[in-house]
Amino acid sequence: MNDFNIEEFISEGQVEGKISFITSIDGASHNDIEKDITTETLIPILPLRGVMLFPDTMIPINIGRESSLKLLKDAQKGNLPIAVFSQQDDMVDEPDYNAIYHTGVIAKVQKIINLPDGSKTALIQGYHRVRLIDMEHNGSFNVGRVENFPEEMPSKKDKEFIAVVDACRETAMKLMRQSELGIGSAFALNNMTERALVINFICANINVTNSERIVLLEENHLFDRAYRLLGILQREHQYMTLKMNIQMRTREELDRQQKEFFLRQEMENIQEELGEGSSDDIKNFHQKARTKKWSEDTQKAFEECMTKLSHLSSHSPDYQVEYNYAKTFLDLPWGEYTKDNLNLANAEKVLDKDHYGMEKVKERIIEHLAVLKMRGDFKSPIICLYGPPGVGKTSLGKSIAKAMKRKYVRMSLGGLHDEAEIRGHRKTYVGAMCGQILKNIIKAGSSNPVFILDEIDKVGQDSMHGDPASALLEVLDPEQNSAFHDNFLDTDYDLSKVMFIATANNISTIPAPLLDRMELIEVSGYLTEEKIEIAKRHLIPQEMENLGMKGKRVKFSDKAIEKVIESYTRESGVRNLDKKINKVLRKVTLNYAKTSSLPKGDIKPDDIKEYLGNEPYSRDTYQGNDYFGVVTGLAWTSVGGEILFIETSIDNGKGGKLGLTGNLGNVMKESATIALQYMKEHCDLLGVDAEYFDNHNIHIHVPEGATPKDGPSAGITIATSIASAITRRKVREKIAMTGEITLRGKVLPVGGIKEKILAAKRAGITDILICHENRKDIEEIPERYVKGVTFHYVENVKDVLDFALL
Repeated sequence: MNDFNIEEFISEGQVEGKISFITSIDGASHNDIEKDITTETLIPILPLRGVMLFPDTMIPINIGRESSLKLLKDAQKGNLPIAVFSQQDDMVDEPDYNAIYHTGVIAKVQKIINLPDGSKTALIQGYHRVRLIDMEHNGSFNVGRVENFPEEMPSKKDKEFIAVVDACRETAMKLMRQSELGIGSAFALNNMTERALVINFICANINVTNSERIVLLEENHLFDRAYRLLGILQREHQYMTLKMNIQMRTREELDRQQKEFFLRQEMENIQEELGEGSSDDIKNFHQKARTKKWSEDTQKAFEECMTKLSHLSSHSPDYQVEYNYAKTFLDLPWGEYTKDNLNLANAEKVLDKDHYGMEKVKERIIEHLAVLKMRGDFKSPIICLYGPPGVGKTSLGKSIAKAMKRKYVRMSLGGLHDEAEIRGHRKTYVGAMCGQILKNIIKAGSSNPVFILDEIDKVGQDSMHGDPASALLEVLDPEQNSAFHDNFLDTDYDLSKVMFIATANNISTIPAPLLDRMELIEVSGYLTEEKIEIAKRHLIPQEMENLGMKGKRVKFSDKAIEKVIESYTRESGVRNLDKKINKVLRKVTLNYAKTSSLPKGDIKPDDIKEYLGNEPYSRDTYQGNDYFGVVTGLAWTSVGGEILFIETSIDNGKGGKLGLTGNLGNVMKESATIALQYMKEHCDLLGVDAEYFDNHNIHIHVPEGATPKDGPSAGITIATSIASAITRRKVREKIAMTGEITLRGKVLPVGGIKEKILAAKRAGITDILICHENRKDIEEIPERYVKGVTFHYVENVKDVLDFALL
């Protein structure tokens, strides 16, 4: 039996009488395992040296014996329980029944880890106590019979037990913090809530001998174990405190810092005799200072720094602080500005070349340049571009800098939680430095760069480190930033000529005072037609150059690009579209590298599947008007417009209940309630009496139940669906609608009009019902986007029903 295996041992019937192994503990609870452990159960026995496992705890063990490794591997493979007992004498290599303690714990092997030095470690999880009845060696490892040894648990409301556990935890935490190796255990202990686990965890991790641990393990009542443990902890804490006091008393009177101080004093004296020192640094600083264009106050602050620096030894800790301060002072571009390019036609050309669309943003930049051209000097605007990810907010900053011929710097504010990152640290702190604002000004080399504050809506807040958003108030206030005060610089710096452009995805998370200081410009998601133009003008040429295919004839048809947009991406921006185009062109490049051949003609929609695989997304299409109660609505999502279908069914039943399904949000549920209430009040429009609603149940469903849906814009769609189901009148063909309703039946305007219109056109809709107040939004949309769709403006629900129902 040299190659003993637990599963083979079972299958071959090498078990006498009724003794048998537990075949698996996968997913078993404490109670299940405890029931399976009987005096008839033969179970592998694992002896431990130097450690002891307690119930409900997990410990790592070093595997030194081949028999133990064999046992652990078999137990892990078969997901079998083992019984773990500690040795009385750690020097015994092959312990027998009398060489181990007879109280142990049922355990499970969680993992076996191979260490870099070739040794192995196992993680074992304890369950409950058992007593060892007998033990024998089967040729590979020890097996034996055990009996359950249950513990008595105190009441969870026992105040004395709670107090003892808290005292144990507090004392153990002190001990663990005093030990360099106990920091992780202290963290784990601090997060435990189960008091029994706290006691057993401390028992398993306290630095005492197994002879003391076994006394704790054999305590039948958990309260007695906790009380005895508290005594041991207090004894160990007193010993540790005494040991630390002795070390403090015997420490050398002259520590390292004092020793260095005397050595540096001697070194300074030697350097003075040799004529060496820090005069070269000061001389270089003065030479650089002569070229700076700063005010008298700034000059005075610099001279004070130079005076202090001249009185310090170059090896003094304070010297390095003052040196860094003077270097920062001189690195800043005081009064240095790049000359703006005020050619408005050129600026428009650059902006149009780099970005398609974004007329409002471009218009604002051109206006600023026009004012600069007429006045010659003007404070830069503080602009906040907000919109969905991937629409080009950050890259627009580069184009603005390019158009104005200014330097460009960018600072990411996402996750920033320390005010010092904005205003810097005071010089008194070790390692102090200026904030990121001035660091980026130094990086730009001018005092009027285009400065991108990226992800300003994701600025964090930490009570320990101040509020960065509040620190930004001074930076982004045109009335204050002309005298920006950095804690490290400790003097004012003019930021009024810097063009700050903040970007955000969600302005609702930006504090109101900060939002008030910025000029908000929305950068909405792109329409499909716009994405096609962006792909043709920017994305495809860019990827061709990136892949080394510049100059090669590879052309996408408009339909192919539309196929990628509609079926392989779902976003407001073009970031994923860029990735998909890159993937197509990579495959084209691979084929060209192998065969020197390019696709014949344009890449067409049918070719896209070959390059990108199956379509992960598909747009909804109009499903006809063959059923009563089914109406097509229009919805806005973060990835563009979509059509949705409202379905209503009616059945006979007392009570007139309203059922709503389809993963609807609270606002959409309220719209359904309002629509039904309006129909009840105006039942004469439907040709039914008021009692109809008492004798019929109405169920409203919006398909695709896994997708959450909310918002008020489905109000008239729901009302039309209810009316169609009640009157048994079908809805006009190829019609969709959007609009909120009130209890009086008035139709209110909604947003996302551009995206909704494009969704309707994709679905084959020819007529759209919309609130008359949305007419102004329709008029702002270019003619090519609304061509082929007829708009019907309505004021109330009656207008909707008169037109929509046949």
